[in-house]
Amino acid sequence: MNITTVSTQRQRIHPHKFTLWVAIGSIIMMFAGLTSAYIVKSNQAGWQSIEMPHIFWYSTGTIVLSSIMMQMALRSFKQREMNHYRLLIAGTFILGVTFVILQWLGFRQLWNSGIQFKGSSGSGQFLYVIAGLHALHVFGGVIALMVMFIKAFLGRVKFYGSVPVELMATYWHFVDFLWIYLLVFFMLIG
Repeated sequence: MNITTVSTQRQRIHPHKFTLWVAIGSIIMMFAGLTSAYIVKSNQAGWQSIEMPHIFWYSTGTIVLSSIMMQMALRSFKQREMNHYRLLIAGTFILGVTFVILQWLGFRQLWNSGIQFKGSSGSGQFLYVIAGLHALHVFGGVIALMVMFIKAFLGRVKFYGSVPVELMATYWHFVDFLWIYLLVFFMLIG
């Protein structure tokens, strides 16, 4: 074998997967910058500590369960078990919506407890900006899950390419891990 044959045999990453990983890297840098700024600001005088409501534990369990279900859906799709895939993608979507509802209730509790955007210390401002950006990413994921849900039940699968399901699974796992990071961060630094 010559060198050109070996180099052409290497597997290349799918362009959509590459794009997703670049986007995830950018999102990680954005959240790293925001949480770093939060740490710096929290060391200033007058900073108001934030205690996270217990409902966030339920929302965390919900998104972790949805991530597990998404992985099972991916496996079912790859094995061409379409009925099982449909049930799992539906469950992932329902759990994703449940996560959003629980998050809304948790942040409403924070707001009603006096942690608001207009606080003088800036803790509420940072919290809502960081959580709001995560919420946008989750909302985008829930919309993508809804599209996959609709396609699973109404679309006809002629081509069993798993790339779209793999992309969804990767993104959904990412927003899951990002929420866990943010929850732990706010509990430790809060």
